[in-house]
Amino acid sequence: MAVKRRAGGVALPSFAKVNLGLEVLGTRADGYHELRTLFQTVALHDDVLLEPHPREVSVRCAHPGVPLDGRNLACRAAEGLRRWAGIRQGVTITLVKRIPVAGGLGGGSSNAAAVLMALDRLWRLGLGPSGLHPHARRLGADVPYFLMGGTALGLGRGDEVYPLRRQVRAQVVLAFPGPAVSTAAVFARLDRSLTPREDSHTIFRFISNDSEGASTYSALTNELEEAALQEAPDLADRVKAIRGILIREGAQLALLSGSGSSYFGVFGDAARARRAHRAVRSAGFGAVRSRTLTFDQYRTIWWRSFATLSRARGWVQGREGHHGDHGRQGHPRR
Repeated sequence: MAVKRRAGGVALPSFAKVNLGLEVLGTRADGYHELRTLFQTVALHDDVLLEPHPREVSVRCAHPGVPLDGRNLACRAAEGLRRWAGIRQGVTITLVKRIPVAGGLGGGSSNAAAVLMALDRLWRLGLGPSGLHPHARRLGADVPYFLMGGTALGLGRGDEVYPLRRQVRAQVVLAFPGPAVSTAAVFARLDRSLTPREDSHTIFRFISNDSEGASTYSALTNELEEAALQEAPDLADRVKAIRGILIREGAQLALLSGSGSSYFGVFGDAARARRAHRAVRSAGFGAVRSRTLTFDQYRTIWWRSFATLSRARGWVQGREGHHGDHGRQGHPRR
């Protein structure tokens, strides 16, 4: 979808993620699940175009699977931040989708985080990632991660996010066997056999291991994968074929991302990733070759984006007055 940027419009990237590992430790009192996960940004991205509007917040997208109403996280992000800050002005959000919708790659959460970070600058709120964190948490468990990016540990619902000292640098092949799998249905199926436990050591073993090479990934698993493939048996054979190709071509890690249905392989060199990408496509599956983004790379990309935002024109600073929640929000402890 080609979009024409009008005066004052700014275009920004919104990156995908994979879960290098995901453990489900049990259910919480609030109804969510206690998770431990390794988030990793990849270079595959949507484009988010923001244009000032005198009154309304709206979202446009050509993809038929993207809601254009209050179910859209990017729209909810803008509405919530505007209401909190007392901003009169609206915004038109145009999404150009490259990240598969409902594929376990966090596209909707990434779009929402990009909108939060951009409007924080355009409306000159001065919140920064820590100040935006409470807004991101209300939108969804993955949204806070996209305020940070890179290789990070997610705890709690996945919304307590900590960057890792060792950032993964690798080639990634993303395969799209489809169709989408319901996240709620996957967790419901998992709950039937879930045994609550206080701890699991595979992800922490990865974090504490400073050695390089395939052995560092050997213990990592996605504990949602089995439940997802049981929930979508038509997907199981396709995933088995894709996994076989990725492993045969030298993937150091091959897993379902999140609750699926996207499947990915991590490679130590570009030549192996290119061969795997060709092989997956030759087998009749959609696939993209990408790479990881470290915390520093993600932050640099956004600082460059902030320079673009600072030059944007037409963003009005009229406010309706404070609602009183400002003092109650505070900054989260990180």
